[in-house]
Amino acid sequence: MICRTQIASPYMQFAKLRSAATYNLATSGVLPYSIFDLPVRMDELEINGPTLYGYAPLKESLATRNDVSPEQVVCATGTSMANHLAFAATLEPGDEVLVERPTYELLVTTLQYLGANIRFFDRQAEDDFRVDPERVAREMTPKTRMIVLTNLHNPSGALIDEPTLIAVGEVAREHKAYVLVDEVYLEAMYERRPRSAVHLGEQFLVTSSLTKAFGLSGLRCGWVLAAPALAHRMYRINDLYGVYGASIADMLSVIALEVLDRVADRAKNLLATNRPVLDEFLRSRDDIACVRPQFGTVAFPKLLHRSVQDLDHLLREKYDTGIVPGHYFYAPQHFRIGIGGEPEMTRAAFERLGDALDELH
Repeated sequence: MICRTQIASPYMQFAKLRSAATYNLATSGVLPYSIFDLPVRMDELEINGPTLYGYAPLKESLATRNDVSPEQVVCATGTSMANHLAFAATLEPGDEVLVERPTYELLVTTLQYLGANIRFFDRQAEDDFRVDPERVAREMTPKTRMIVLTNLHNPSGALIDEPTLIAVGEVAREHKAYVLVDEVYLEAMYERRPRSAVHLGEQFLVTSSLTKAFGLSGLRCGWVLAAPALAHRMYRINDLYGVYGASIADMLSVIALEVLDRVADRAKNLLATNRPVLDEFLRSRDDIACVRPQFGTVAFPKLLHRSVQDLDHLLREKYDTGIVPGHYFYAPQHFRIGIGGEPEMTRAAFERLGDALDELH
């Protein structure tokens, strides 16, 4: 039995305390966007404001962006709290949840904290990390109350297409279960972003934020998209946690959403510069195998020889270079790398990663 008072996230401790490096491939979002690049006027901001159950202008902006009604929008402190609220509003202790693997550890840890029982279905690297609805169906049991997906996949960046999501949704509907789709990395498809999975049926819950794709992490602008009654429930649960958001952050988020195309242009240019560097690196190596993501900010290579722990230690101790070991995603022979950093640093980081791989031979 898991002791809830002892539950903590190993990945978040790593990300906060041990991931920093001069040459950093461990970050999963794009470079931070500066407040000085937003059209902010001090007379538009207040420390205090009418946030209550979501700041109305922010809910309206997010509703417009996602083509839903404001009553379907739950404002949250980043995607992590959005996921927490979505789980808390739909699950009881002892409910079974089917989670993709590899997966983002914090999803599993949060579910464990809420008392859920975890089952996994595998997204195989050999199958380009595709979601197989038949495999999902085989893993369902009469106790399964939710299926958890990330799209784009964290950690590989693989896209789940809409027909696959519809098929998974049908599996969930037959079992009277929900499908939670964390779409925070889907935002990094920008104008090519498909419609949100929330439009595929009331069994779908969607979470996201402005953090990864836009460099706006400090605003903590996250959200859940759900049926209105369920959204109402999440706000009542949030009364037990954060009560309401920081007014000034909500106001800044509305301003950022008004100029999000401009913010996105900067991010797209950054990724367009760094993705060929990733592709060039992957083509040059025969000691790793990697599904090459077409979109997003991350990739998830597999080390074919030696251990990722050896590689990580060598990179940090000798090359001052950061990666994320794959055991944080339940895939210990893989490691995650991000391409959202400053271009010169990113190119140098890949050179150091190559040198470390050569040294391991």
